[in-house]
Amino acid sequence: MLNWDDPLGQCTAPTAPLAGGSADAPSVDGALAQAVGLSALAVNDHPSARLAGEAVRLEPVRAEDKRVVNGQADINQLAPFKYPWAWKYFLNANKNHWTPLDINMAQDIQDYHHKLTPAERHVYENVLAYLTTSDILAMRNIGLAVMEKMSAPELQIYQARQVYEEALHTWTYQHCIESIGLEQGEIYNRYRVVPEIRHKIDIANRRLESILRPDVDLRCSDELENFVMAYIFFAAVFEGCWFYNGFSPIFSLQRRGLMKGTAEQLQYIMRDEVMHCGFGIRTVKQILVENEVTLDPQALRDMWLEAEAAETDYAQFILREPILGYGLDDHSAQFRYIANRRARQLGLDEPFPGAACRLPWLDEQSNIRKEKNFFETRVTEYQTGNVLSWG
Repeated sequence: MLNWDDPLGQCTAPTAPLAGGSADAPSVDGALAQAVGLSALAVNDHPSARLAGEAVRLEPVRAEDKRVVNGQADINQLAPFKYPWAWKYFLNANKNHWTPLDINMAQDIQDYHHKLTPAERHVYENVLAYLTTSDILAMRNIGLAVMEKMSAPELQIYQARQVYEEALHTWTYQHCIESIGLEQGEIYNRYRVVPEIRHKIDIANRRLESILRPDVDLRCSDELENFVMAYIFFAAVFEGCWFYNGFSPIFSLQRRGLMKGTAEQLQYIMRDEVMHCGFGIRTVKQILVENEVTLDPQALRDMWLEAEAAETDYAQFILREPILGYGLDDHSAQFRYIANRRARQLGLDEPFPGAACRLPWLDEQSNIRKEKNFFETRVTEYQTGNVLSWG
């Protein structure tokens, strides 16, 4: 039977009274009850408590009073909606349920140890080394720096789901590392010792720390602009480009029949990340509509150029030797192409005019469209219900 005080079942023996204490001293529970009782007496004695018996009339929440940030409506009241699109994101996210344990990794173990070349193992290991840290950073950004600044609950609710998904992704990378039999401490520490991986993490940390400060006041125009720039970075660059482009080396292996279990895991993650990116971009555009925020074109340009330079350095490291069907030029050019796509979604100028798609197979490869033999494997169809709308 589940012990609600100790859900993991680690029972502890009763402890003896503290040295110097009395066996008649009140227990912790008794002391807590006594404290609560005293607090209640203190509250009841307060002048305002005399109004407790009187009805206090509050104005109903109106949808038009809601704002993404700096709103005045009751944050605890979900409806009426002002942002039904945010609620739709939450409903769609809940149509997606999977865990890394649903996917058979047996063939990946054989591929890694007996089929991959040294260059391919280098790519595989370092893609995972980057991702293991990145999704934790994304989780901290949404959970600690962004969600608490939202003043409409329908946005917070989707972002709470996003926090869960980032944790799920982190579990997925750990599961891949563990399944293959890689040395976990060494892989997880690469972001600290490999400069090309560390550089990307440092850029993201700088953006996160600028909005994680306790004194951030979004009523200040400069602070609000900085918050929007940080949100654009995480939605459009970090998740929309670095993640989206970052999975492609593994997908290139999958196209050749290698590491198919890991690639399937990343396909599931990709769908989540596309939704995270889309939601973030939609939220940023709503903030711009509701507030007098003018984004600095040079700051935007600098953001894209810094991200491209970091991605190029990273690609030069993971692809120091090209692998069959995938090379440095493919990776870097595809980043610029995807960056233009994200900028257009934001209604901004393309940072890399004329960038061409080098991986025409990537969008299709990132989708999961297949049938499974019911008698050979668990059915891991990514979505239940009707066709998922990614808008």
